[in-house]
Amino acid sequence: MVVVGASNGTFGSGNLRSSFMREDRDPGGSTNMMIAESLAPRLLKIAQDAAEAAAAAAAATSPSSQPQVMETNGTRCGELILSYGRVEKVLIGGVLTMLTLSTICGNLLVVISVCFVKKLRQPSNYLIVSLAVADLSVALAVMPFVSITDLIGGQWIFGQVFCNVFIAMDVMCCTASIMTLCVISIDRYLGITKPLTYPVRQNGCCMAKMVVSVWLLSASITLPPLFGWAQNVNDGRVCLISQDFGYTVYSTAVAFYIPMSVMLIMYYRIYRAAKLSAAKHTITGFPREGEHQEESLDCVAAALKLQREVEEECSTRVSRLLKTGEHHQRRKRKNQSIFKREQKAAATLGIVVGAFSFCWLPFFLVSTARPFVCGVECSCVPLWLERTLLWLGYANSLINPFIYAFFNRDLRTTYSNLLRCRYRNINRKLSAAGMHEALNRAEPPRRPGWGGRGLGLRTV
Repeated sequence: MVVVGASNGTFGSGNLRSSFMREDRDPGGSTNMMIAESLAPRLLKIAQDAAEAAAAAAAATSPSSQPQVMETNGTRCGELILSYGRVEKVLIGGVLTMLTLSTICGNLLVVISVCFVKKLRQPSNYLIVSLAVADLSVALAVMPFVSITDLIGGQWIFGQVFCNVFIAMDVMCCTASIMTLCVISIDRYLGITKPLTYPVRQNGCCMAKMVVSVWLLSASITLPPLFGWAQNVNDGRVCLISQDFGYTVYSTAVAFYIPMSVMLIMYYRIYRAAKLSAAKHTITGFPREGEHQEESLDCVAAALKLQREVEEECSTRVSRLLKTGEHHQRRKRKNQSIFKREQKAAATLGIVVGAFSFCWLPFFLVSTARPFVCGVECSCVPLWLERTLLWLGYANSLINPFIYAFFNRDLRTTYSNLLRCRYRNINRKLSAAGMHEALNRAEPPRRPGWGGRGLGLRTV
């Protein structure tokens, strides 16, 4: 009879060996003893392998190998640590590094372009520079730490003190970027609806005040957690902005919902103005030239048949009609310019608002609902979802400089020259392009058969 003993979940080799070494009273006891001694090592190895397998199975099902969670005051929080394989880490690290470097380069191009190109150093571009500085700050002061945290599974390793500093920088820079987009939409709307009075007020001092106000208001959102109201969640492993109900409503409203509402209203008004302008041009049309041409041709025919006095009178009428036609042409070009500017402003602001909403709306919806669903001590949102939505919001800082460059020819030209290392001729090329465009707008179109010898007027 073979007996396997266990103690505390492990097999006892001493009991196993003693059972085989037990004296056998049968006549062939010596033979049985030799067989038992020869099989003992093999059976002992089998028992040890079984014990190791059982221990491995128990470890695989233990809570320590599952996504680590935290329970606070009876509330089950989401996982704190994510585990990645080597290939996943390489892919995630490559994507996050590319996103960070692209954001730095794109916004740095905007700052360099406006600061060092004379034609772009205008008060109207101060807001563009402020937006680029905010997005550049996100890329330099926020994205690297978030990338490192995500690569190691989401665990915060930079300490509790720096956690508060990091959250303050993150909130201030992202809010400054969002609020600058809001102010830009207001600036575009006033420029379209008040083209005569607003440019006079759009001086350097006024724009500088707007920029300072944006940054001060953005900084005000970061102050409450630093001065006792709404403490951030930081237990040494997780760094999370305060989940206090009042602070969550205040911060999300000021940082996102109010600016987004203003941007939507401004876009709707600019779109409506462009649509009304298009309808007006469609109904009334631009000044027609056929009437002037017919009258002039009648006068030419009369001039060929009548005497010198009548011919001179017709020449005077033709000259007057030519001046009237040029006046109508200038008026037509001005109306077309205003109409194109309205359409361009509506298209630009529409793309900006669309990209902004796509990038930030999911994140702020989750951030607003999180404390009401999960409680104030932690987050019950899946960590992978939370990090994905956060990086989607950061992607807006990458998109902004390319949106404005797409609709601004001077910025496109400056980008192209800077990337090709052509620094010396940028100002000259932009000045030449602007002069050429001004001449094209001022030069009236030439019509065959008008003026001078083309009219066929001859003195008799």
